[in-house]
Amino acid sequence: MKSLFEVGNLKSNGHYALATVHQGTVYVSGQFSFDPETGEKKFGTIEEETLQALKNVEAIVAAAGSRKEQILRMTLYIPDVVLWDRVNKVYEQFFGSHKPARTVVPTKDLHFGFKIEIEAIAYTE
Repeated sequence: MKSLFEVGNLKSNGHYALATVHQGTVYVSGQFSFDPETGEKKFGTIEEETLQALKNVEAIVAAAGSRKEQILRMTLYIPDVVLWDRVNKVYEQFFGSHKPARTVVPTKDLHFGFKIEIEAIAYTE
């Protein structure tokens, strides 16, 4: 088992790993819209936060030896179901023809006031 705690300026700031790799499977912890250059919170529209969180997942998956086309499953947490369609548009543009299994969970407030949190499972070759 291998754990990643830092990818560029993306860091685990609690008692967790950004990702854990075990037997060719990459488990990515929930990611928010942090700027990978500065490590600062990057608040914006739901579309902007979704794209940045997806890019952060992609960077972590790459650091673990995989790529976005090898993502098997995604879980997206949003504070309100009314955001679903807007999130889905960004998600579809990001992944193109690749369609991982996915769950979108409408919830209450997210940590730090973000509009989305995304976790993923991928495989390595």
